[in-house]
Amino acid sequence: MINALTAMQNVPTEWSYASSKSYADPFNEATLDVEITGPDRRSMRIPAFWAGENQWRVRFAADRAGEYRFRTLCSDEANRDLHDREGRIAVEPYTGENPLFRHGRLRITSNRRHLEHADGTPFFWLADTWWMGLSKRLGWPDDFQTLTADRKAKGFSVVQIVAGLYPDMAAFEERAANEAGHPWTSDYARINPAYFDHADLRLRWLIRCGIVPCIVGAWGYHLIWMGVEQMQRHWRNLVARYGAYPVVWCLAGEATMPFYRCENRDRDEQEQKRGWTQIARYVRELDPWSNPITIHPTTRGRDQVEDPAILDFEMLQTGHSGHESISPTVRLVREALDRQPTMPVIDSEVCYEGIMERCGPEVQRIIFWSAMLSGAAGHTYGANGIWQVNTEAQPYGPSPHGASWGGPPWNVAMNLRGSSQLAAGKRILEKFPWWSFERHPEWIEPTADQNDPLNPYAAGVPGKLRLIYFPRFIPSWAKLYTVRKLERGIHYRAAFINPLDATEIPLGPIAPDGDGSWPVPHAPVLHDWLLALEAE
Repeated sequence: MINALTAMQNVPTEWSYASSKSYADPFNEATLDVEITGPDRRSMRIPAFWAGENQWRVRFAADRAGEYRFRTLCSDEANRDLHDREGRIAVEPYTGENPLFRHGRLRITSNRRHLEHADGTPFFWLADTWWMGLSKRLGWPDDFQTLTADRKAKGFSVVQIVAGLYPDMAAFEERAANEAGHPWTSDYARINPAYFDHADLRLRWLIRCGIVPCIVGAWGYHLIWMGVEQMQRHWRNLVARYGAYPVVWCLAGEATMPFYRCENRDRDEQEQKRGWTQIARYVRELDPWSNPITIHPTTRGRDQVEDPAILDFEMLQTGHSGHESISPTVRLVREALDRQPTMPVIDSEVCYEGIMERCGPEVQRIIFWSAMLSGAAGHTYGANGIWQVNTEAQPYGPSPHGASWGGPPWNVAMNLRGSSQLAAGKRILEKFPWWSFERHPEWIEPTADQNDPLNPYAAGVPGKLRLIYFPRFIPSWAKLYTVRKLERGIHYRAAFINPLDATEIPLGPIAPDGDGSWPVPHAPVLHDWLLALEAE
């Protein structure tokens, strides 16, 4: 038995094994698992990862304190350095301040509408999009830590980031490399452990800063080049390296979209849909921590796989056309919430700020609030210049379709106003029990619909709280909006809340008409506003 290890609850601990036996191709010739039994006598089997040369490493996090015992299981049972090695881990309660460890990893709520931590603390998903953030264009440590600090200060809780097999480029382009090269050898024969060592530094930093990595395994079309078997090996490596951490798995980006220059799009689309369904089942079976699983779509997440029940929550992609994307966004969010099986819904790609010289901060606010007050479980922001990591010295350049998406360098895009204003939206919602909100279009007249998505949106908790968003300004020269169906015997106080910075203007008690109606007064500045009605 090896010396006992010590760890804290929810915090990954790591140990290694070295093989004195040499393998010509260790990644493909030997696999290592560890069977761990906890104080409640339940067992879990976790995969180890090949760390290069003759080294295998194990990462484990316990969800409760107590003593754990483990035993290694190697595919080469004759290798006594790797097989049937035993040990124990003494796990103490977590005493730090990191909310991801204090509250535990993420899970889906019992009503399957939101995400929460293991201890039941609601989790507000406000994500940023760093698709290529593990490449060397976002340098370590200075660049990566600078962007992380900005997003942490603003209140972002998730970063969507791809594990090296990127969008918007062919395989093995120099733009995809990090300091150690590419994640796989050029023939897809084996992983490059050094690539993932550099990825470790970045992903661990996000977690240290209280930000959940949403790890996208690959862009969808890489499955055609790699095949299902090697993509499973790719995912085994990801689960072994990062499954012990508080992460979210996104199986693929634009999962069923064929490569841009594909010759047979229908064939590849169907093959990708079948393949990613297989990968989803594989990851669900492999990951003993049951980290939430989703998939990034071309439009609707559940349409990217053959069986939507293999997903824990649904991602959407609803367009990059500015104001023209508002109506389809609202429609797709509401449709997704009404479909079965029930699952949380998040728009994970919409209107990157600055893309095609459009989608400015006003569009960011309208789409955020219309989605959240329609029942979304969170929202993902993106900025052109950050997702592809433009730099001043080396702009990203043209995509495979021949044109460039343009955009400023990432350190300029970091300061686009939309990121601060959506962060203000998160602060506003976190003042209220946002996870209990229900959509109530009947509370405001006129109300948003497909004919006019710029009319107001209303949601809240009946008899306690109403939150109404007005995408258009509220004019001082006309009474355009009326709050309806105010309950008898409940006294509300009103306040305007500025969606740009979360500042409030108290209006005091309101006096509804006998039929429960109250005309909305004008706001002091002509832009979009929120109106909060709280029961006294």
